[in-house]
Amino acid sequence: MDDYEKMLDEAYKKVKSVNLENSQRFEVPKLEGYFEGKKTILTNFFQIAEYIRRNPEQFQKFILRELATAGQKEGDRLVLNNKVPSEKINQKIQDYVKEFVICRQCGKPDTELLKEDRLTFIHCLACGAKHSVRSKI
Repeated sequence: MDDYEKMLDEAYKKVKSVNLENSQRFEVPKLEGYFEGKKTILTNFFQIAEYIRRNPEQFQKFILRELATAGQKEGDRLVLNNKVPSEKINQKIQDYVKEFVICRQCGKPDTELLKEDRLTFIHCLACGAKHSVRSKI
């Protein structure tokens, strides 16, 4: 019986913890930004990437491709080379969250992206489900 409890303790140490308080009411913050000439300046883009616990470069690449515009990181803000309405950007962020953050099985945001060979999977830390996502990010 002692061996079983030791193994169980070791298993619990290896399991990643899940914050259940955030998963009850997961709401992505709205984008903040402004227009400067022909450019769109997004001031809290990287804070949103941190909130959804995703790689900012991958998140940026997805958003730029979906908006069909060029852009670059300048300090802690993202600068788009076109005027893009915030409603359109917020919709693309919601699309990203639906595809790459929320578990399809249990609906919780406690997930991580795993890359195996050339495929990318969402691994849910809450229910243990594993789903493939579209490969091109």
